Amino acid sequence: MNRYQQFREECAKEVAQQAEDQTLRAATRTWMDLANAAKYSYHFQWLGRPVIQYPQDIVVLQELIWEVQPTVILETGIAHGGSLILSASMLALLDYTDAARLGTPLLPKESKRRVIGVDIDIREHNRAAIEQHPLSHLITMIEGSSTESTIVEQVRRLIRPDDRVLVCLDSNHTHEHVLAELQAYAPLTSKGSYCAVFDTVIEFLPSDSFGDRKWGRGDNPLTAVRSYLAELSSAKRVGADGQPLNFEIDQSVANRALITVAPDGFLKRT
Repeated sequence: MNRYQQFREECAKEVAQQAEDQTLRAATRTWMDLANAAKYSYHFQWLGRPVIQYPQDIVVLQELIWEVQPTVILETGIAHGGSLILSASMLALLDYTDAARLGTPLLPKESKRRVIGVDIDIREHNRAAIEQHPLSHLITMIEGSSTESTIVEQVRRLIRPDDRVLVCLDSNHTHEHVLAELQAYAPLTSKGSYCAVFDTVIEFLPSDSFGDRKWGRGDNPLTAVRSYLAELSSAKRVGADGQPLNFEIDQSVANRALITVAPDGFLKRT
């Protein structure tokens, strides 16, 4: 075992220990309740666009992208576009490292990697800002409900059989909508890759956190995840690749971050 492997093993043990530390978890929960009320996650940008994510989730998403090495990142929910730019920047870095590894010229415009973003309402000022961004050549935006059959089919047509796909679901947070998104898009997830379901934390937030939103405790992304995993366990399903479709919650991701909007939301296809 080399020193890096030893370091990783030590980290894994420490992550397991912090996951069991109830004092630390309670302090994290209290901090997140206070931070959420202050709209903490709205105050960060990625390469010039509001990203609306906790920094910890940005870091773990970067880790997953580096681990999976996807050619396609599919995102539902666009907002200001910061998450699309984050994903595009990671794909650009993968192109750069591939070129460096192979000793070939880097030709960004010829990249086979791309981000697909779906949103029911892409506001014109956000679309313009994303299209003017230097990484826009890696981004395809689709306007429409992510659960409409025509939109789902449009997304599917953009994915090649040899693509390696990572999925991020972060749009309408009701149980019904997220479950429909999981049914539509989780099967696109490549084996060994992730379907990340954001805002499962809604199940644990104070009941007065949601204002006039249609979601809340008992009706949110986490309840949808639980229903979807129950569906998969009760009936055999296959993915878009024709292989058996199985997911497990990768607890190590949220256990590392602690501060995350996606507890039990990082689903790894096994």
